[in-house]
Amino acid sequence: MFSIIIPTWNNLAFAKLCVDSIRKHSAYPHQVILHINDGSDGTLQWAKEQHIDHTHTAANEGICIAVNMAGGIATQDYVVYMNDDMYVLPGWDTKIVEEIKKLDTDRFMFSSTMIEPTDHNNPNVIVKDCGSSIETFNETALLKEYNTIEKKDWYGSTWPPTIVHRKYWHITGGYSIELSPGVSSDDDFAMKMWAAGCRIFKGIGDSRVYHFQSKSTLRVKKNNGRKQFLMKWGINQSTFNKYYLHRTGEVYDGPVNEPDSSTMQRERFRAWLKRKIM
Repeated sequence: MFSIIIPTWNNLAFAKLCVDSIRKHSAYPHQVILHINDGSDGTLQWAKEQHIDHTHTAANEGICIAVNMAGGIATQDYVVYMNDDMYVLPGWDTKIVEEIKKLDTDRFMFSSTMIEPTDHNNPNVIVKDCGSSIETFNETALLKEYNTIEKKDWYGSTWPPTIVHRKYWHITGGYSIELSPGVSSDDDFAMKMWAAGCRIFKGIGDSRVYHFQSKSTLRVKKNNGRKQFLMKWGINQSTFNKYYLHRTGEVYDGPVNEPDSSTMQRERFRAWLKRKIM
């Protein structure tokens, strides 16, 4: 049903847990594709032994190159991008399939809803501490309680796990490598989906994954993604998230519309001023 792309960088214990959760908790057979950055911790050998589809680079090439290489061998109609420090929960894929079947278009971008152990003031995340490491992970409590907290569908799909039709993965060119290693690449990809005509950016409240939070990105020297987004698109990320995606904690109520022209004229002027002083 899905081609699930998972970039990983010497994070074998989390990669094993992630893949195991997909195998245990998915209702459909999916193609799992790892992109293995380096892999000297045993990830590459393990993937071969498990007969997991994978691509490989000898060094860490970052998120953008990783997902594009993995996406090149995707065989299913829908491409899911997932982090290796995620654990999918029962019903995660059936809820996505239900949403796909409701549509008469393949121009959409969905996200599952993350459950995270700490609060980072993200209104679209469920906060519940079931551990922040392999050693502290309380799988039993998570499986018992993950669906006891109500979460409505929400506006602003950009965060993994994301799912798009494979056609639009290729139309947009995947993730933009000029943003390597990957800061702001999620928003950039959503903007490319917007440019391709997508107006359905929906977080699915009942499709849930546990996210251990930034187990790879904390080790990476980051690019200045906010500046790159501004210079590329002529607006701030905050403008895109607020006026295009409505990613402010709003309950989903249908496709988004073009932003008001007077508002965007003001926001583009503010962006122009910001670019001038950079």
